[in-house]
Amino acid sequence: MTISPAAERTIALARRVLAIEADAVLKISAQLDDAFASAVALILASRGRVIVSGIGKSGHIARKIAATMASTGTPAYFVHAGEAVHGDLGMITREDVLIALSNSGENNELLTIVPLVKRQGGHLIAMTGNPASTLAREADIHLDAHVDEEACPLNLAPTASTTVALALGDALAVALLDARGFSATDFARSHPGGALGRKLLTHVRDVMQPAASVAVVDESTDVPTALGAISKGGMGMTAVLDSAGRLTGIFTDGDLRRALQKLGDLRQVPVGEIMSHHPRTIPPDRLAVEAVEMMERLKLNQLLVTDDNGQLLGALNMHDLFRAQVV
Repeated sequence: MTISPAAERTIALARRVLAIEADAVLKISAQLDDAFASAVALILASRGRVIVSGIGKSGHIARKIAATMASTGTPAYFVHAGEAVHGDLGMITREDVLIALSNSGENNELLTIVPLVKRQGGHLIAMTGNPASTLAREADIHLDAHVDEEACPLNLAPTASTTVALALGDALAVALLDARGFSATDFARSHPGGALGRKLLTHVRDVMQPAASVAVVDESTDVPTALGAISKGGMGMTAVLDSAGRLTGIFTDGDLRRALQKLGDLRQVPVGEIMSHHPRTIPPDRLAVEAVEMMERLKLNQLLVTDDNGQLLGALNMHDLFRAQVV
């Protein structure tokens, strides 16, 4: 495929942008020091919330950092610096930590609210591209987000600088996540309406069909009767119990096919002779995704659910898991 000169120039420019931004992030990574660890410790020690603030492009990055922290175990929200000087400052308490973003470190709105926040006992983490700036000097902790150049050909539009600030904010959020022992289940609780929430919060008991709905026969039941139970149950199988009512096996369509090939006439054969002994089971309090993994790994179409004593509590198949949207 022939690429036109215009397309080549476009691709070359895009690669330059990506290279500049990637290089900027790598440089920031290499220069991380105790200030970053101190920022994490300050936030962990806080009894309040994290307030992230900025103006313009820095404001957009601040909003995303706050959202990432809030969804990973660190209570946080975004306050627009311009709105803060007109009343929203009342949202910030002495127990909170303010993270202020400004590439220049000389933003008037931020510099207006900083002394007010500090006067009431709040703490300030500044993220700027200028360690000598007013905002950096006033901060309890300064995180250096300096970049050598913007990816913009004019070196004007915030590009590399906003990428670095966003990456640094992500690094803070993940470090806090790790320090808090925040788990995948915790994450799902913050996202109950999404696919991840369904997968991580849905247990086997939530999707299984109860024992009363599961086809059950005893070991002495003849095969034709067992087939009738399978058809009535609608799961392609029947659980098999011994004389004491304990689960001893499962009889499936596959067991029937194998027995027909081996024995032929099954009309007088008790199902206990051709069932699958010691069937795979799963407890009801296991996650539904664990059932999916087991069924896919073992190529099972059905899975019986039992308690610690081996008593049958229910069953599930892939259709149940599909309906629950955990597959």
